[in-house]
Amino acid sequence: MSVFDNPYAGDPDRAAIWDILVRKDIDAFLDADWSQTEPDFVPSGFFGIDGQQSDNPDGWAVTFPNIHTYKAEWLKQAAITARTCRRDEVREPLFAASRLKAITINGDGALAHKEIKGAYPLADGTKGLMDWQSVYVMRKVDGAWKIASFVGYLPSMMGAPVKAIEAPAASQHVTAGPYSPVLRVKGGEIVVISGQAAIDPSGAIVGASIEDQTRYTLENCRAQLQNAGLDLTDVFKVNVYLTNIDEWSRFNSVYREFMREPYPARTAIQAVLIPGLIVEIDMWAAKK
Repeated sequence: MSVFDNPYAGDPDRAAIWDILVRKDIDAFLDADWSQTEPDFVPSGFFGIDGQQSDNPDGWAVTFPNIHTYKAEWLKQAAITARTCRRDEVREPLFAASRLKAITINGDGALAHKEIKGAYPLADGTKGLMDWQSVYVMRKVDGAWKIASFVGYLPSMMGAPVKAIEAPAASQHVTAGPYSPVLRVKGGEIVVISGQAAIDPSGAIVGASIEDQTRYTLENCRAQLQNAGLDLTDVFKVNVYLTNIDEWSRFNSVYREFMREPYPARTAIQAVLIPGLIVEIDMWAAKK
């Protein structure tokens, strides 16, 4: 499964919402063409709340009281992106960084929680960082899902975290990857997920490259943790099994897209896996 594939294939409602909030949103933005995305909005009564990167709602503002004010800002940001980025270089990173963490549907209404976390190349050779989230209010109108309003520009981590996991000061070698040499885990509920791999619900193996299989495997890990009311930020121990340890750096490049500091403690070994699989991951997490 590539970053361009709809992860909700087989679920028409959620697939349609993903298509609007990810595929059409990114392509229209990169083309700076509002006409591509305009049909996906409910213009009557639309408004957008700007979280201003704050988890305190006292500081939020109705920056976009109508569709016209939002369109103006959208076009402004699209023009800046067109000047500072090359479309063919930035499209894939934007897809990789954009994830719909949850879509809750009730009749003709839905809430879609979108997280954007990653990096993208700038034309000058540097990188831009993305680390925020938005919540979209969706409404089905004449059989089609549309954006009715949203709360956006929220920090990726909401609320003062209760630290069930802490990283004591510790030294490690200069070649260390995205992991913590030691973590302190406070007493509480521990959740363990069995080894996950790039296997879809039908039992088929997804992807042939280490990047594709790692991304799908971590999405499966995320989904299993969500079943227990946790997410990847609650993970304190990861075990990684690779059929080819020489692909370790390529694995890490995708792993960094999903995991945040303090990184979980981690062990990685080369192993014999089910034919067709090149990576398997199991995790331990502490519930806050």
